[in-house]
Amino acid sequence: MKFMRTLFLLLFTIVFSVSYGQVSPLSGLYLAKEFSKEQALYKAKEYVMTEIINTDSDVTKFELDPLAAANSGELTSLVYRCDEQGLGGLVLGFFGDRWNENGVIYQAYAFRNLEESEAFAVLQRIETIMDEQSKYIGSDSNTNNVVFKFDDMTFLMYEDGSTKIRVFWNGFDAEWEESAFNRTRRRFARKIDG
Repeated sequence: MKFMRTLFLLLFTIVFSVSYGQVSPLSGLYLAKEFSKEQALYKAKEYVMTEIINTDSDVTKFELDPLAAANSGELTSLVYRCDEQGLGGLVLGFFGDRWNENGVIYQAYAFRNLEESEAFAVLQRIETIMDEQSKYIGSDSNTNNVVFKFDDMTFLMYEDGSTKIRVFWNGFDAEWEESAFNRTRRRFARKIDG
C-alpha cells in the first residue's frame, strides 16, 4: 500500500510538472484572460506608464482611451496623450494564443506603440491601399490578396464579405475588420486633433 501511494505521488508530480508551464516575464508576453477593450485598457495603462511616458517622483497626467476592438478580439486600438511631455499616439494591443516550450497553450498579449506621426502614416497607408486596390481585392473574394510592410509589421488585405486586414507582428496574427479599422482611424484623428 505504501508503495502504491509513493508511486501515485511520484506520477502525479511528474504529470503536473510536465503539464504546468510558465512564461518568462523577460519574453515581453503576458497572460491574458479576455480579449476586450476593457482588458486592453487595463493592461495598456501599465504599458504606457512604463514604456512610453517618463515617470518620476512628479505627478504626470496622461490620457488613454480605447478606440475600437476587432470582432475577432485579436487587436484593440487605443489612443494616448500626455500633454506635459508632448506625447501622443496610437497603441495597438495584440491578443492571441501562444505555446510555451512545454507545449502548453496560453493567451498572451503585447503592445505596439505608434507615435502620432507614425500612427497617421500607417493609418493613411492602409486607407490608401484599400482605396487603390479595392477593385482587385473584391474581384475574387478570399483569393486576391494585397500585402505590404510598415516598419516591423506586415499587413495582408483581402475580401471575405468585407475587407479584412490581417496584421502580423511579433509572432501575432491579428485580424482587423474594415469597420474596426475605420472606427480607429476616425476616432484617432478626432482625439489627436481635438
